[in-house]
Amino acid sequence: MSAPKDTHRRIADNRKARHEYEILEELECGIELCGTEVKALRTGEASIAEAFAMIRRGELFLVNCHIPEYRQGNVHNHEPRRERKLLVHRKELAGWEAKVKEKGITMVPLALYFVGQRVKLRLGLCRGKKLFDKRASVREREDKREMARALQRRRE
Repeated sequence: MSAPKDTHRRIADNRKARHEYEILEELECGIELCGTEVKALRTGEASIAEAFAMIRRGELFLVNCHIPEYRQGNVHNHEPRRERKLLVHRKELAGWEAKVKEKGITMVPLALYFVGQRVKLRLGLCRGKKLFDKRASVREREDKREMARALQRRRE
């Protein structure tokens, strides 16, 4: 019998982040969860749209991520918007800490997903886009779409 393959099963995406921010770097990190949080994540109802990461006392935390309470939980259920510790290597954290101190750089969660049995978070080192950058991104996306349509019509 072969070993099971790692499956990447998406829980939540922050689609707005790719529009609002220019992503400079990405980092996959673990997330410290309690038991009812993992069970609640399996239902796929989490939200990372308003979340952000911050470094405090040499540790990385995810703030404002909403994981709803587990419906079959009891009095030991978790707090939906509690701060959660993110698990990264110390060297990676030190590098990102120096970059975050620059003006206008922030850490934004991009995706939350399962890798096998473990929950992972893709974190982006981001700089906010100006309005004209957003317009340029939309225009570029529409141009690509139009070129693809033209090629499709030409093939027919």
